[in-house]
Amino acid sequence: MTQRFLLPVLLLLATTAVAQSPAHAGAVELAAAGNSPIDPGPLATGLSPALTHKDIRAAMKKVSDWQVKTGEPRFNQQWTFAALYDGLLAYSKDSGDQSAHDAVLRMSNGFKWQLIDSRFPHADDQALGQAYLDLYAEHPSPERIAATRATLDRLVARPDEAKPVWWWCDALFMAPPVLVRMAKITGDHKYIDYMDRQWKITSQLLYDKDEHLYSRDDRFLDVEKQHEANGKKIFWSRGDGWVVAGLANVLEYLPVNDPSRPMYVAQFRDMLDKIASLQPADGLWRTGLLDAEAYKMPEVSGSAFFTFAMAYGINHGILDRAKYEPIVRKSWEAMVSRIYADGRLGSIQPIGAAPDKFEPGSSYVYGVGGFLLAGSELDRMIDATPLKLTARPIELPAK
Repeated sequence: MTQRFLLPVLLLLATTAVAQSPAHAGAVELAAAGNSPIDPGPLATGLSPALTHKDIRAAMKKVSDWQVKTGEPRFNQQWTFAALYDGLLAYSKDSGDQSAHDAVLRMSNGFKWQLIDSRFPHADDQALGQAYLDLYAEHPSPERIAATRATLDRLVARPDEAKPVWWWCDALFMAPPVLVRMAKITGDHKYIDYMDRQWKITSQLLYDKDEHLYSRDDRFLDVEKQHEANGKKIFWSRGDGWVVAGLANVLEYLPVNDPSRPMYVAQFRDMLDKIASLQPADGLWRTGLLDAEAYKMPEVSGSAFFTFAMAYGINHGILDRAKYEPIVRKSWEAMVSRIYADGRLGSIQPIGAAPDKFEPGSSYVYGVGGFLLAGSELDRMIDATPLKLTARPIELPAK
């Protein structure tokens, strides 16, 4: 086994060995995914926030190169890195930078295209399937899809239980995009049927139809026990970022004539309309969406996923360009200003489940993934006209 993959395997073994100790497993995952140095060094000079191909790609390359160089020895199969791999593949496809793509391919081969299976049916452990299926689409060899398909087949055959399978909003980024990709590849609508049913269950539980935002989980539904300092409900920026990014990834592959598509489009528009109205003057959203004054530090990961989703909506004719382009321009400018001289992307809240404080130099791989997804969509936005089709059609077999 190569040294590159020795540490990830050891991390996985450590996590498995302490399966009965969530706190310890979380600490292992946190250590692998990033860090929060007190002194991250000087900020980068020479980068421009201008929305030109040259400047967008220069910012993405600086961040991508640093993350691959520092992070590849820790690459693993966790949801944290799954979001990074999605960003690296999007950046590579947009820019032609093969190094980012090849890093994800090395990871996939190193783990033999397997998913973590110790917590089935936990959505976090299915998130890696997005990268596997993207790589399968470019080279459809059986080993690239077998494990992911087997896991999803078990998932859709599983009877519903009292507790929703996607009981926290982050799960809507982790599993649904894998299901809809599998439907495209196989032509089997059962994956979409399952996704639709479970999305509705989660939405009924966690989606606030008045605020047009998701609670992170049911702990935040009781406003008397969980509320912001100003008395408003708690809506976590990255949690809702996961949802709108998940919606964009679902809409990319959901058939244009699918009966459930209007439900996803409506929620996508409603959420982003609300999120756009909450953008602070400096361009970056705070970790608590409805009480920005309580969270002084601008935060990148939630902002990156918002920016990605808005740019995707513009590019696909789902969102009004005149309204949303100034918002994504302001956000991108603020994110680029958080890049350090070595390529570290700062202001990313560590792993969590609620709004919280963090250090300016805090950098975690999922935030980098969101940044690269956002940059890739912005790079397409600057000279693109909205696509006539708002999804890649899936040819389904006759029933």
